[in-house]
Amino acid sequence: MSNAQRRFFGGLAADSHGVDDDRPPLVLVHGLTYDRSQWAPTLRELATLDPDRRVLALDLPGHGESPGRDSYGAGEVTEAIHAAVTDAGLDRPVLVGHSLGGALATSYAARYPTRGVANVDQPLLLGPFGAMLRRSEPVLRGPEYLQLWGSLLAGMGIDQLPPDAQDLVRTATTPRQDLLLGYWNDILVTADEAFTEQRVRDLERIRSLGIPYHYVTGGEPAPAYREWLESMLPDVTIDVLPGGGGHFPHLAEPAAFARIIARIGTGHR
Repeated sequence: MSNAQRRFFGGLAADSHGVDDDRPPLVLVHGLTYDRSQWAPTLRELATLDPDRRVLALDLPGHGESPGRDSYGAGEVTEAIHAAVTDAGLDRPVLVGHSLGGALATSYAARYPTRGVANVDQPLLLGPFGAMLRRSEPVLRGPEYLQLWGSLLAGMGIDQLPPDAQDLVRTATTPRQDLLLGYWNDILVTADEAFTEQRVRDLERIRSLGIPYHYVTGGEPAPAYREWLESMLPDVTIDVLPGGGGHFPHLAEPAAFARIIARIGTGHR
């Protein structure tokens, strides 16, 4: 998929690949502080596996070449993604999101016409992360905020990735303080109960619409989380890619990952 057309869609920078046909278009949404370049290994595999598939790889607001905003609430960013999808003329795409992008893909599917979701290693419950983030808010707002970001990266299994993928993770990132504060503001100001209630509403909507949902991870989910997710989405598919890569299974096993997302919304398992 080297014939990408670079332009802006709905105000977001994006690479548009492929042609419109009866295959569901794919919309790729990266994680916090990264940009659309993280999907390069996936796009290379899709070019062989599913030639000319319509794919839109976005830069989220404030990331890559997309302009910043005054605020980055999940609702606002989801609307920005939909504006890009609409401007690109995509019909009921499959949303593929890594990390924060997985949460946004879930939010999108609960609000806009969608043929499927691939959530890459983004748990939908805050768990201990929310409490840690609130405890660390003074650090996050101070001059040493990168220490907090570095401690999070240290637990993401980056050293398990192939060398090229490690370089991509470590270089194609912009951990600006305004992005961390802006995108995490919902967590900082929302009680866990209200946060969970919104997730439940989103998943109930996805279930009621029969939207295929894949949770893609590099390791077996915690039993309690798996039980909760399957209770919310009885038809959920949990794809474990055990080839290492920690938080970045799509970079550890791009060929296997491409096979998963190519099938979503097509009626094939």
